[in-house]
Amino acid sequence: MNIKRKPTFKEAIIPIFSMLLILGIGYGKMKLPIQVLLLIAAFIAAMVGKRLGLTWNDMMDGISEKVNSSLTSIFVMICVGALIGSWMVSGTIPMMIYYGIQVINPKYLLATAFLVTALISTFTGTSFGSAGTAGVAVMGIAIALNVPLAPVAGAVVAGSVFGDKLSPFSDTTILAPVAAGSELYEHIKHMLYTTGAGTILGLIVYLIIGLNTSNSSISSPEKVLIMLTTLDIMFNWNILLLLPPVIILYGAYKKKPTIPIMLLSSTVAALLGILIQNFSVKNVFTAILNGFNVSMVNSTGFDSANVIKEITTLLNRGGMVGMMGTVLLILTTFAFAGIVSKSGSMEVILENIMKYVKSTGDLILSTSLSCILMAIVTGSSYLAILIPGEMFRELYKEKGLHPKNLSRTLEDSGTCVVPLVPWSIAGTYMATTLGVSTLEYLPWAIMCYMSVIFAITFGYTGLFISKNN
Repeated sequence: MNIKRKPTFKEAIIPIFSMLLILGIGYGKMKLPIQVLLLIAAFIAAMVGKRLGLTWNDMMDGISEKVNSSLTSIFVMICVGALIGSWMVSGTIPMMIYYGIQVINPKYLLATAFLVTALISTFTGTSFGSAGTAGVAVMGIAIALNVPLAPVAGAVVAGSVFGDKLSPFSDTTILAPVAAGSELYEHIKHMLYTTGAGTILGLIVYLIIGLNTSNSSISSPEKVLIMLTTLDIMFNWNILLLLPPVIILYGAYKKKPTIPIMLLSSTVAALLGILIQNFSVKNVFTAILNGFNVSMVNSTGFDSANVIKEITTLLNRGGMVGMMGTVLLILTTFAFAGIVSKSGSMEVILENIMKYVKSTGDLILSTSLSCILMAIVTGSSYLAILIPGEMFRELYKEKGLHPKNLSRTLEDSGTCVVPLVPWSIAGTYMATTLGVSTLEYLPWAIMCYMSVIFAITFGYTGLFISKNN
């Protein structure tokens, strides 16, 4: 009969240190699949658990507890995949992009760059798509105006991350409340304090710079015209296409259950895709399951074989299947976290952290530093959210803090910081797409790092910190 005992501090940190080492080398340097690496880390955690007297059933109980507590959020994530696919096929997201791109004003280039990319990423839930489309167009205007490219690129990155951080369609926006144990819409609302403060400060700087920018009038870059023309051919614009987002906003305002509202919005969007965009029922269902693809469009004068890559990058997305990779990441993360938690390692680590955490500010600072460390080591916004979320979840409860404080800090220090890490996937993508190195645009991605600073500041001052009832 196994005798269970409490781990020593050295035993408790072995799984955490091993996980950081495995992910740092395996994912950070070798770009190996995260899910497999996390299973290796889970195996090491299981070996430590075995040493402490845990049985296989004990470990499975720990994993099951983590998974069961997050089933609702996992279902929300799958519904989001269906929602994006249906909004694409209905023309709702393309219409937002079509009119959003046209508001770019050279006189207020930096501020507009932020606002347009923020708008598009909010409705698409992806910073990559926003930066790769509207962001590229904005950079073209900057080149034509001879405006320094680094500030423009920084505004594009910050705007793209803004939507990726606040959109209910974004993976990271969904992951943070999963890791922290909060609810999606209360998490988004709570982020408005730190994100809002960082955004206002950034816009002030962008406007000041914009006032000193040449007022030379320029014509729209060729790529912008091509994108607008292509979108105009692909879809039929109609005010009814705003119904799906109106349903979501109404549900959020009235605090209706998330999943039924998403399903209703998806249903309405699917009908719009059939009735207004003339897609077949089969294509609509395929878009909901596997994601939208421009090859589905059969509008007169449109040839999907000749469409520019910016259009496919932006529109070819969504679908429930597209969320399965993220769901698998959650499950493998919880395999590691469940075993570590069941072994009592988390309690031992947190007990040692508690020796240095004397205030709410100390706790938020510790959370932020942990997220930043994960971002630097792994370059993954997912892991920068999930792992610290699991580590600090119980500690926030012990301090009487609402879980949405933790989920907000995870996004402030995870989602926002990863694009500022040169070797991360996001940092590499942004630098390559915009033609400006990460370290050059970093100072101008003001919202990204100011969200971290405001989060820590609010922690020490007590402003906008929610207590448990």
